[in-house]
Amino acid sequence: MFELDSRLAADTYVVGELPLSRVLLMNDRQFPWIILVPKRAGVQDTIDLTEADQLQLLAESRQVCLALKSLYAPDKLNVAALGNIVKQLHVHHIARYRDDIAWPQPIWGRQPAIPYDSQSAQLRCQQLKTFLNMEDKR
Repeated sequence: MFELDSRLAADTYVVGELPLSRVLLMNDRQFPWIILVPKRAGVQDTIDLTEADQLQLLAESRQVCLALKSLYAPDKLNVAALGNIVKQLHVHHIARYRDDIAWPQPIWGRQPAIPYDSQSAQLRCQQLKTFLNMEDKR
């Protein structure tokens, strides 16, 4: 049974669900930053997914990248599945700008996160949900 890692849950807002992945917004307003987490138990690396799930993850990653490009017009997209601390497979999608605080270095460990206020997080989640054609299941 799929269960979201507690560290991911603590650091993100849930945007919604795609067929394979839970879509999360990282709680750091310095970067438009989306995380896809395949809803499969015990998966640490993409190779642990079935071939069909690997293809679905790639398609969902493309959807998220298109959303980030269309909504936020970044200079570059960073997409990575590192998982050295959080073992659960999760794929980061980060919109980067030449004038962002960490450019051109990686964002990890460079500066503390600056959390969203509740209203800004809700707005960003709704923008992403609309672009990704996710139904609001409230």
